[in-house]
Amino acid sequence: MPRVMLKKNPEGKLVFYIAKKDLEEVAESVEFDSSDKWGGEVLLSDGSKYYFEPMDEQPDFPVTLRAIRLDSGD
Repeated sequence: MPRVMLKKNPEGKLVFYIAKKDLEEVAESVEFDSSDKWGGEVLLSDGSKYYFEPMDEQPDFPVTLRAIRLDSGD
């Protein structure tokens, strides 16, 4: 499970960064993205998918969380 840093870019989009892979991509969608539930499946602009355990509220960004990779990235 990689540790992922999440932050918002100047346009307000979620940016997903994994230091060990030097991967930085914009999140195209988040399964649960509201003030009372956040997380689940995240689709990145490169087509890869990751999963965060859903939380009761949206975290304050920037934040570092553990994610599960859902695909092979091919």
